[in-house]
Amino acid sequence: MKVLKLSAQGLPQSWISLEQAVIHYAADEVRWEVGAQVAVFRGGHNAITGQQSQIAINSIIGTKGVPRINPFTQRPGLTNSKLFSRDRNICAYCGGHFHEDELTREHIIPFAQKGIDTWMNVVTACRPCNHRKSSRTPEQANMPLLYAPYVPSLWEDFILRNRRILADQMEFLMAHLPQSSRLHDT
Repeated sequence: MKVLKLSAQGLPQSWISLEQAVIHYAADEVRWEVGAQVAVFRGGHNAITGQQSQIAINSIIGTKGVPRINPFTQRPGLTNSKLFSRDRNICAYCGGHFHEDELTREHIIPFAQKGIDTWMNVVTACRPCNHRKSSRTPEQANMPLLYAPYVPSLWEDFILRNRRILADQMEFLMAHLPQSSRLHDT
């Protein structure tokens, strides 16, 4: 289970472990919290009062300090897992829905024609369509794209990089997605 760490202004910073969240709480770096309580960590007993210390962890925390991520310059890392999620496991050529094992990263402008490995030049394709297109462009192969590629926003990237998002975390992230995001359809 991961905690969604935000800046004090509410911008996503990272997915952190429960143990990392405890450190933020113990160091008094949590400015605000939302979402459900997901864990309680118990410590030692106070010598004077006899009470046991405890730290309750919420699923979303806003921390003090200056954000390390500028949302306007952030470029999400390109991985097959995030690409397939962005494209909802749908082949850009035949429109079929496939399991991740049956998909490939397809370069619209192939490397053989000086294409590059960026979000705007890749789509999800099933193995047969990728093989059929080969080292040609969609136009050369007479295989038009069924959808256009795009670079995921910072908010989309946080959804794409975590497979186990709690309902309240997903609701928070989805509320900030661009209207054009394909993730609204998932």
